[in-house]
Amino acid sequence: MTTFPASSAEEALTGRVRVNLELVRQRIAAVGRDPDDVRIVAVTKSFGPPAVRAAAAAGLEDVGENYVAELEDKRRQTGSLGLRWHYLGALQSNKIARVSRVADVIESVSRPKEITRLAHDAPGATIYVEVDITGRAGRGGADPDGAAALVALGREQGLDVRGLMTVAPPDEAGARAAFQTVRALADRLDLVERSMGMSDDFELACHWGATEVRLGRVLFGDRVPAAKPSPNIGGLDSGEESA
Repeated sequence: MTTFPASSAEEALTGRVRVNLELVRQRIAAVGRDPDDVRIVAVTKSFGPPAVRAAAAAGLEDVGENYVAELEDKRRQTGSLGLRWHYLGALQSNKIARVSRVADVIESVSRPKEITRLAHDAPGATIYVEVDITGRAGRGGADPDGAAALVALGREQGLDVRGLMTVAPPDEAGARAAFQTVRALADRLDLVERSMGMSDDFELACHWGATEVRLGRVLFGDRVPAAKPSPNIGGLDSGEESA
């Protein structure tokens, strides 16, 4: 793995991430899961390339981004680290080709036209289908029946449909229901990956069978509020909570 000369600030950040990562693994173990069985995707949305380098130095191999422009920029600056990049944001039709060029895993597929476009632009792409059980307007994801249909369509069109992803409601009862539903649906569809759980609910998600959690704040600290990206930058927040 290529290393970069580190400033004292980066060294301090790497130290914090290492400590926080160990605490995360202890919390996963405390709910009865082997931490080695749960992939941690470091969500570096709004953090700069130093956060990517800190995650890699701490031993993480997966990084997630919500906006394609950020993903392109950070991958360009840290490409020699050999990380696996996850796209977590909403998929816009005019950006699918860009996303497919820089994302190793596309976790937020939720509409048939996205499947069709990905099959054309990136044959064999690795995807997760996003599931929403709330039915609330403005949330990303397909309902469970729609998600099952998308999995079938993706397989028919030659995509590598690896798993399901969900963003749970903020209340514990709603989160539990979401995680139980996604786990059962993944089992029924013979999918190996269940991407569910973020900084505030990853322990509950692990208890209910998450194979992957998407963590930002619990690893890196609070985000500094930033101006909202313009519409041509990326998508909605489907991966990790806002600052």
